Amino acid sequence: MIEEDKAREIAADCVARAIKAGATGADTIFVSEQSTDVQIRLGSLEDVQRSESSDLGLRVFDGTRHASVSTNSFDTASLEQLVERAIAMARLAPEDEFARLAPEELLYTREDIAQQQDALALSDKNGHNDPAILQADALAAEDAARAVDGVTNSEGGSASAGSSLIALATSNGFSAAYSTSIFGTSASVLAGEGANMQRDYAYRTARHYSDLESPQAIGRRAGERAIARMNPQTMASGVRPVIFDPRVAGSLIGHFLGAISGTSVARKSSFLQEHLGKTIFDSAISIIDDPHYARGLRSRLFDGEGVATTRKELVHNGALTGWLLNSAAAAQLGMETTGHASRGIGGSPGISATNVHLVAGSISPETLMADIEEGVYVTELAGQGMNAVTGDYSRGASGFAIRGGVIAEAVSEITIAGNLLDMFAAMTAADDLSMHRAINTPTLRVDGMTIAGQ
Repeated sequence: MIEEDKAREIAADCVARAIKAGATGADTIFVSEQSTDVQIRLGSLEDVQRSESSDLGLRVFDGTRHASVSTNSFDTASLEQLVERAIAMARLAPEDEFARLAPEELLYTREDIAQQQDALALSDKNGHNDPAILQADALAAEDAARAVDGVTNSEGGSASAGSSLIALATSNGFSAAYSTSIFGTSASVLAGEGANMQRDYAYRTARHYSDLESPQAIGRRAGERAIARMNPQTMASGVRPVIFDPRVAGSLIGHFLGAISGTSVARKSSFLQEHLGKTIFDSAISIIDDPHYARGLRSRLFDGEGVATTRKELVHNGALTGWLLNSAAAAQLGMETTGHASRGIGGSPGISATNVHLVAGSISPETLMADIEEGVYVTELAGQGMNAVTGDYSRGASGFAIRGGVIAEAVSEITIAGNLLDMFAAMTAADDLSMHRAINTPTLRVDGMTIAGQ
């Protein structure tokens, strides 16, 4: 795999070539990735995949016009051709008054990058990608799942290891690179027979191999979840409280993040368009975006435009504090970028949050549901029934009935519906926050949702 210094050199060289060839501005992203993935099914090795790739994306400006191109060839001739093609495309592109490089004064400075990268610990230098070790982990996860009494079949166990190197350079002085690693283990099994067969899964990903749960614990949880879903019932329709398990609760916050994206706001396609500074959650709810969380799945010192990242409270005591912005969206809205630009190999920067968490409440999940005479505990959602403009929400769901304040029989084939503004206002958080996802939430309760069943 290419070293960080070499990757940064390639990115900076491409930018310099673009400026020399007549571009009024340019930025380049270089991404090199490698991964190994092992799949096991019914105790036998099913597949081993190994991939490696290195790609470079170049964006050039000709005044207010811009164009993006990409390549996986980095020799001198290829880069020169890439630059020529990009500039020719930019000169034919329509004008875009908002597209621009990030302001120089907001760029991340490299003076202490090594120390800060060490603090983030995004790359596991003691990790591995040995297929034999991955095979053993995948096998152990599946074995543990299949050992749960009542599990009748398996979709398999898997284990993976990967690493990435990202380098970014801009014509207004930014140049930096960093490396990351990622490890994962999962299992998916079935319980029951015939029409009563139920499937469930468990997985865990982490920047460091040592942070993963044991494959046995992951597999056992997959098996237990599948068994718990046996003999599902439906429910009578009505308006009831809904409890969202942490593995699905993050999707609600994902909808929130999409609605505060500057791109959506600038296009007037967000249901939160008129709610900046207003209270939209209960006053006990706060939501944090923390790009500097050690070993975080989305941690970074700088964003896709080279802007220094900072910890932000997106919701403070229920109130929406601001938008997620890149330079283009900030220009459209007359604001300053918030360091949330995301960059792929192709196209202009988008917008994305980093490590997001909803601050834990003060009561246990058991206490959270103790006063619910009849409700639903949701563990899985289906469909994409969310209107980004109105906030109307309707999704298929399965999980468990709540009766008399405790979890009861499994339920499936129901729909839960509401409006996200109403759902946010009626949201209560438990105290079981665990920080191992990109979007982390405790168990969440939302009162007053419409349940459609039989």
